[in-house]
Amino acid sequence: MTRRSPLRTLFYRAFYGLPFPLRRRLVRLFVPKYVVGSVTLVRDAEATGAGRLLLLRQPPARRGWGLPAGLLERREPPIVGAARELAEETGIRLAPDRLRPAVPNAVVHAQGWVDMVFETEVPASTTELVVDGAEVQEAAWHPIDDLPHLTTATARLLGHYGIGPLAGRSDA
Repeated sequence: MTRRSPLRTLFYRAFYGLPFPLRRRLVRLFVPKYVVGSVTLVRDAEATGAGRLLLLRQPPARRGWGLPAGLLERREPPIVGAARELAEETGIRLAPDRLRPAVPNAVVHAQGWVDMVFETEVPASTTELVVDGAEVQEAAWHPIDDLPHLTTATARLLGHYGIGPLAGRSDA
């Protein structure tokens, strides 16, 4: 048996009676909005043990090290954005099909953004890292079991993948 509130029924009838563009505008006005970005976890394909991860130092450097990441352009598929940001920030140019979705692929942050996370491996010994000095000051490989000081956002994100100081914490 379905029990419907008369007020709720009236609201939905009125709402669905509106023209679609107006309904969409109303939904966008009242529904939370998120900023979407892409992040790439780049591992050293040649590393042994726990492995090594590519990290970036961006201004201001005192905040710590982060991952290759950036906001998506309008209508840009997340995997394409991840490949673009990786090339822009590190000089590593990979076709999007060389990236694979991390698990979980989307990490929703309480501050109102969503990171679409991808993974790849490249051989560190033959991969030239190129940074512009403005957006990225330094790119370097770091042992996963001995990471440098990370930005808060990076530490939280890596915690979802069992990496870094927040690994295994439910509040990561």
